[in-house]
Amino acid sequence: MTKILVADSMDKEALDAMRAIPGFDVTVKTGLNETDLVGTVPGYQAIVVRSATKVTRPVIEAAKDLKLVVRAGIGLDNIDGAAAKEKGVAVANTPAATSISVAEHTFGLMLGAIRNHGKGVVSMKQHKWEKKNLEGTELYGKTLGIIGCGRIGIEVAKRAIAFGMKVLVYDVIPVKIDLAVKQVPLEELLAGADLITVHVPKQPKPILSDAEFGKMRNGVIIINVARGGVVDEKSLLAALNSGKVRAAALDVYDKEPPEDFTLIDHPNVTPVPHLGAAAVEGQKRAGLEVVRILKERLG
Repeated sequence: MTKILVADSMDKEALDAMRAIPGFDVTVKTGLNETDLVGTVPGYQAIVVRSATKVTRPVIEAAKDLKLVVRAGIGLDNIDGAAAKEKGVAVANTPAATSISVAEHTFGLMLGAIRNHGKGVVSMKQHKWEKKNLEGTELYGKTLGIIGCGRIGIEVAKRAIAFGMKVLVYDVIPVKIDLAVKQVPLEELLAGADLITVHVPKQPKPILSDAEFGKMRNGVIIINVARGGVVDEKSLLAALNSGKVRAAALDVYDKEPPEDFTLIDHPNVTPVPHLGAAAVEGQKRAGLEVVRILKERLG
């Protein structure tokens, strides 16, 4: 019997499909911290997580029978890959499953930022009518800079083109893109974009910091649905305060949940709690992809 620990919530259809695999014994235990996991994982051959649960070195070392850790999502920053490699534990994820969910979310945040939706919602809930103070601008004809042109970046580019935007893209390794976009060096993107959205993995250091903000147009809009730390939060706050950045829409933060709300409380920031992949359809695709991976590797 192969024992599977599902440590984060998953789509019901995917869980049912997982339980239907002959020889699989599936246990769902969510909300476990590191100590809880260390005491729980012995005897399990696989752990399934999303973004909340951290599979740390102590967890991997405690899981003597562990063969596979699967992340139902894009990144792997909540799994200690080095510890897994040392112990011969395979690590997998589902990078394509939630690309559309995240891309649509990105566009929602872009629209909200450029049309002052966040301020409008707050104002209306305070029973105010501030229509004259909340005039925005269109996305049409604006230049969008996309940093990171992987699966999500490409999906964002498709939607930007449909909105009549000009699109500049930058990636460390240029790739062939069959879309009406222009691949440019980072400096050219920073100088030419009206809005900049980031779609890169967790980085050793921020990709947007003081130096990069200094090269941007005045009044630029920043969107980050990638990972906390990709955009330097102190630099972004300073750029918002100076007016260099007109508005920012943030889905991810240095620490989640945040402890310091200074940036989040800024009137020109639209913050949401890491909702990028939190769409029913995306989670179903991710869950079923997890099932496929488990069946293929352990079935």
